[in-house]
Amino acid sequence: MRPSPRLLCCQAATMDGEPLSALCTPALVVDVDKVKKNAKRMIERCEKLGVQLRPHMKTHKTLECADIMTGGSRRCIVVSTLAEAYFYADHGFDDILYAYSLPFDKVERCAILSERLELFQVLLDHPDALELLQKRPLKDGRRWHVWMKLDCGNGRAGILHSEPGALRLARAIAETAGVQLTGVYAHCGNTYNCKGVWEIQAVAKETTSFTLQFLEKLKAVGITCKSSIGSTPSCSHPVQDMAKLSEVHPGNFVFYDVQQSLIGSCGVEDVAVRVLTRVIGHCPHRNQMLIDCGWTGLSLDGAGKLPTGYAVIEGHPNLKLLSMTQEHGRVEPISGKLDYSMYPLGSLLTLIPYHACATAMMHPVYHVHLEGILVGKWTPTRGW
Repeated sequence: MRPSPRLLCCQAATMDGEPLSALCTPALVVDVDKVKKNAKRMIERCEKLGVQLRPHMKTHKTLECADIMTGGSRRCIVVSTLAEAYFYADHGFDDILYAYSLPFDKVERCAILSERLELFQVLLDHPDALELLQKRPLKDGRRWHVWMKLDCGNGRAGILHSEPGALRLARAIAETAGVQLTGVYAHCGNTYNCKGVWEIQAVAKETTSFTLQFLEKLKAVGITCKSSIGSTPSCSHPVQDMAKLSEVHPGNFVFYDVQQSLIGSCGVEDVAVRVLTRVIGHCPHRNQMLIDCGWTGLSLDGAGKLPTGYAVIEGHPNLKLLSMTQEHGRVEPISGKLDYSMYPLGSLLTLIPYHACATAMMHPVYHVHLEGILVGKWTPTRGW
């Protein structure tokens, strides 16, 4: 039996030159031109500020996008998992910062990378983690390169910048044999609660101020090190004080998403990713239709709180993605009756995701296009 054309399109090794409509759905598509523009703007922004850009890989986790974000240098990146760290190390990347509070079950794997790469850096926020590093000295006289995580108001990981214990920990890191205090690191994820540039910049200014104040405390006891803050909102609209930092570490900016457009980091026109989906059912008794994208193709991030539900359905402002199960999405009009003649079975819809990082994690491959014509595939790494 000959396979159907639909099955062929799903199995094809390459579809370069084909239109997006040739893809089986759901499919994550990446506009490579927008990716390059977003990356270029951030690189230029950091050059103007005079700070080192250390882009975060967690949004995309691909080699191709990492090359674009680093300008081809394959140096100076941040990762959130050891799977990412090994993936990039195995493909020639170096100067990698594993920006996740040191997991006690992964110290040996961190040691292997520290002994293998020119520069592999870890992050910690607790004296017990420092003790673990002491118990695993590196070979050949190498030192652990450690960033200390500060909580400057984000309320997630990190030791609170104002606690006396923060200074004690920094001094302990600096004074421990076989360990180097490379820098202090803060994530201003509280910018994600902002609306508009003024609010973003107020948080960025506060985070920068707390970080720099902590550096002054260190200088007072004879310790100097680097400093880094980051989030896509703060780095999309940096304040001048950020020029006093050593590095910044945004990540989502390369794709952007609906959430970032609502915060004020970007416009919807800057969002480089979409999820293609097809209409698979009409439900006139509910004034709804079904699509073939459930939460496994989009994620549930955002909790459906947009006026348009879990995503923006591009070109159809009156449609709402009301809910999703594993493989189905329920779509209904925001007002009025659904005109099913506009959405025949098999017709293609385009979803702009609420959170690109979460949506990208749902897909084993990204279909890359230029002006709607497929030009390649990017395959992300997965796991922890």
